[in-house]
Amino acid sequence: MKIMSLVLLSLMVLSLSGLSSEQRPRMREFGIKTGILKPGKLNAITDVEGVKVGHVTLINGDNVRTGVTAILPHGQNIFLEKAPGAVYVANGFGKLTGSTQIEELGNIETPIILTNTLSVPTAANALISYTLGLPGNERVGSVNVVVGETNDGRLNDIRGRHVKEEHIFEAIKKAAGGIVEEGNVGAGTGTTCYNYKGGIGTSSRKLPESQGGYTVGVLVQTNHGGVLQIGSIPAGQELGRHYMKSTNDDTPEGSCMVVVATDAPLNSRNLKRLAKRALLGIARTGGFYSNGSGDYCIAFSTAKELRIPYRTQEKTRKTAVLWNHQMSPLFLAAAEASEEAILNSLFKAQSMEGNGNSIDALPLDKLKELLKETSQK
Repeated sequence: MKIMSLVLLSLMVLSLSGLSSEQRPRMREFGIKTGILKPGKLNAITDVEGVKVGHVTLINGDNVRTGVTAILPHGQNIFLEKAPGAVYVANGFGKLTGSTQIEELGNIETPIILTNTLSVPTAANALISYTLGLPGNERVGSVNVVVGETNDGRLNDIRGRHVKEEHIFEAIKKAAGGIVEEGNVGAGTGTTCYNYKGGIGTSSRKLPESQGGYTVGVLVQTNHGGVLQIGSIPAGQELGRHYMKSTNDDTPEGSCMVVVATDAPLNSRNLKRLAKRALLGIARTGGFYSNGSGDYCIAFSTAKELRIPYRTQEKTRKTAVLWNHQMSPLFLAAAEASEEAILNSLFKAQSMEGNGNSIDALPLDKLKELLKETSQK
């Protein structure tokens, strides 16, 4: 199966490694395609109608390289109209706040916030204040906030805890549909991936109408290691930078947060199964859930008929959900979209210095040569 195609891009006459984030191409723009399903219009999590994303990026002085990313399942009061959701854990070296109640009740009742490890309490407190302050929530006395993280301490003064509550509010306020910024933005500002600069990445897949026409969108915060694989290119090996290559810097430790949205009518049980498959994107790109890696997936459905009201007088509910045997196309979509989202985070990220360290961007000029060699075989 041919999984890559070579395209001639005029920007490639430049030194690709030195391009700005706006100039650096996404994976498909570079000429690499993975999988068999077609992306949505924007190839982003926001291809799932109603999903919004907002970033706050903090770059100050020589050592502040961090931020916040907010993902909203829909634009209404999420606490009053909860989204069916689920969490799946590949390796639990992390601090995913709110996961046990999602596991127990199968719903998500706040925006999903991604940030750095030591800013999780700050983000949780801000989310509580945000939710309690929404019109209609005046008598709310319990909130299950959802905050995920990765550790950006290599490039960021993480002990300084520079993320403040106002940054959480700002990220939520900025959340919008449309094109999603990738690379060194939001919660991905100071992260690394496969020993290159990582960050935020996104992708989507749309099923053919014969399979329901549903959309699956993925957003990732990449900060993990392994042996980078890009399509059929063993990039980590060919570029000479991968786990167990030579130095202690080639570490597999870190984390990857994956957020999956779909408009398919899925209950929490099948959302958890979908989340499990989305984490395959880490493996498809060369990760292996190392001992010190927090690899989590949060999945939710935007199907309006499946929203869970905060209060209802009804004792039962009747809704249509997909049968188990209809899940396989969605599983494939989640695996493909998460793989491409991870790779997009690498393609869009720029080299960065911070906290006394530096990390190179994925060298697109060298990758271009590998792509040519592969196409000629």
